[in-house]
Amino acid sequence: MKFNELSIEGAWEITPQLHGDPRGLFTEWFRYDKLAEVVGHPLRLAQANLSVSSKGVVRGIHFADVPPGQAKYVTCVRGAVLDVIVDLRVGSPTFGRWEGVRLDETERKAVYISEGLGHGFCALSDDATLSYLCSETFNPTGEHGVHPLDPDLGIEWPADVPQLSAKDTEAPSLADALASGLLPDYQAVKAFTESLRTI
Repeated sequence: MKFNELSIEGAWEITPQLHGDPRGLFTEWFRYDKLAEVVGHPLRLAQANLSVSSKGVVRGIHFADVPPGQAKYVTCVRGAVLDVIVDLRVGSPTFGRWEGVRLDETERKAVYISEGLGHGFCALSDDATLSYLCSETFNPTGEHGVHPLDPDLGIEWPADVPQLSAKDTEAPSLADALASGLLPDYQAVKAFTESLRTI
């Protein structure tokens, strides 16, 4: 299992070792101990989600209030997606930057997205199925979004006509979310994640 830190602090691409033979395939797609060693603290496993999307569906950009935030460990178990991480932490050196990682059923890569970062994806195939491990349970009053098609983000979604949910369509722009004080603070996020090292 190889961990590659992305250009956005707090985000990693994980490439597992695949063991295949004529019978099929085996891989460890998540290792609690190895992730903790790289990230600096363990992932508290509070909830696991499964998301199925048609080709061209875009979900996100979603984030949660910090504390407690919601760290995510995401892999694609069927089909393929472009998984997107956005730095929404006000004061971060990479604020407003995004990075994409292809997740698919061939390479079986995963991404780790720490607290305070935004997350979204675009389905590249029908029935694209993502599995998420989350550090916190769903909190409807503490979870928010930024419009995924906001030109200020400039995300290059690989879909001719992205299909969005009503909720994501109504999400504020990055500028509006910033002006309203909705976005997480970089220093507060750092302090919170540092506190996890003692747990």
